[in-house]
Amino acid sequence: MGKSSKKKPRILIVTPEITYLPEGMGNMANALKAKAGGLADVSASLVAALFRQGADVHVALPHYRRMFHVDVGKLISNELRVYLSNLSTGRVHLAEDRIFYYRDSVYGSYDDDSFLSAMAFQREVLNNIIPHVRPDLIHCNDWMTGLIPAMARRMEIPCLFTVHNIHTQKSTLDRIEDRGIDAAEFWKYLYYQRIPYNYEESRSTNPVDFLTSGIFAAHFINTVSPTFLREIVEGRHDFIPDQIRREIAAKAHAGCASGILNAPDESLDPEKDPYLTHRYTPETVVEGKAANKALLQQRLGLEVCPEAPIFFWPSRLDPLQKGCQLLAEILFDVVSKYYSRNLQIAIVANGSYQPVFQQIAAFHDLRGRVVVRDFDEELSHLGFAGADFILVPSRFEPCGLPQMNGQYYGTLPVVHDTGGLHDTVEPLNLAAGTGNGFRFETYDSGGLFWAMDEAMRFYDLPAEVKVPVLQRVMRQARERFNHDVTAEAYIRIYESMLDRPLLP
Repeated sequence: MGKSSKKKPRILIVTPEITYLPEGMGNMANALKAKAGGLADVSASLVAALFRQGADVHVALPHYRRMFHVDVGKLISNELRVYLSNLSTGRVHLAEDRIFYYRDSVYGSYDDDSFLSAMAFQREVLNNIIPHVRPDLIHCNDWMTGLIPAMARRMEIPCLFTVHNIHTQKSTLDRIEDRGIDAAEFWKYLYYQRIPYNYEESRSTNPVDFLTSGIFAAHFINTVSPTFLREIVEGRHDFIPDQIRREIAAKAHAGCASGILNAPDESLDPEKDPYLTHRYTPETVVEGKAANKALLQQRLGLEVCPEAPIFFWPSRLDPLQKGCQLLAEILFDVVSKYYSRNLQIAIVANGSYQPVFQQIAAFHDLRGRVVVRDFDEELSHLGFAGADFILVPSRFEPCGLPQMNGQYYGTLPVVHDTGGLHDTVEPLNLAAGTGNGFRFETYDSGGLFWAMDEAMRFYDLPAEVKVPVLQRVMRQARERFNHDVTAEAYIRIYESMLDRPLLP
């Protein structure tokens, strides 16, 4: 993989979303930005790290013309052909289909739309991009690329499949083939609803599970945290379909699975954050957070009080995963307990539970103490910088980024002990000089209340004790949670896959 290699392996990364691409990878590479979640940041960091190392890295992306700021209406056909030709030279390969051209988001709002996008993307990758690139290794991501590992196995190309979340879709072979994909070539490497008797009898009656197929066919897989992988294998999450759990467990028991943490978006750095008017470093954390706290209180309509502890909720208000109902159950009690301390809770997030918090705050007249706002990028950055604690009490968490983001800003996380939260938050131990937050084990409102009490005990300590802790947490976060560390872990997997003989 390194520069000393006699032959640099050609790596093709297949991803439906990406945050940025390094200069030098092709015309307008820096304009190709399409993001829905952490997958975009991981893809970007991995490509950048491989490119810096001199690897022969290629990227396959849908051509989201609107999101890439291409005004198709102003391009005459000849100019458009030249433009598309230039974009597909070098190492960036755009899957062309009109279903991508006018989209303003990566994923559609209904399943059939997402299915058609996934089929168009994979059709172009299978039929055009892979034959053109001729990769030595293919790296696929999530269900939208779930058919590609099967073809890679038939072609004897090592394939890594990354599971970012558990969402999947199903479809029969005939419907897949109607979208221009010759599934008959690799049908036996796919995962079906039932064991297939043969191709003909299964073609129109036996649905293919895309995510499970990707896991089943890939030579190696990874989840986005080590603990979430272990939880899946141990069957600790009843929401994960049995077939997905079984296939992930099979890969793990065969030594063909690992967990690799995502890393925060590189723009989330209090020293460089473009959304902050008061930027700061670990050395100036006291002054920086004080200035941002005052501005956050003003912007949100909270009582302006330098001594007020602020708990910030940065995640979507999803009761199935994010644990917002735990906070709702104790909201009045925790504000009441620390009323004389002017404890404040700032929620800057969308989701189905938003009206619940608004009703609780209105019923108990918690104006100035509790505020609920729609998600806003600038307010979110200000929340990380101005708050004292980040609330992430998720029931499950494949990786999670807010708890890492908070540490970058010297804002300590309060989390449930699960998945990626377990891997990134260690209980604070002042005597040992270790830890970076507060973890509760029992998933209920009492557990969250206990952890918030622990956070308040830390908040009440004198500045000469607290400030060195915040500075240490900020420095260690930069060392532990960054894109180079994440990319290095993926590169180690690539190297091991390229060195081992392929099994049928």
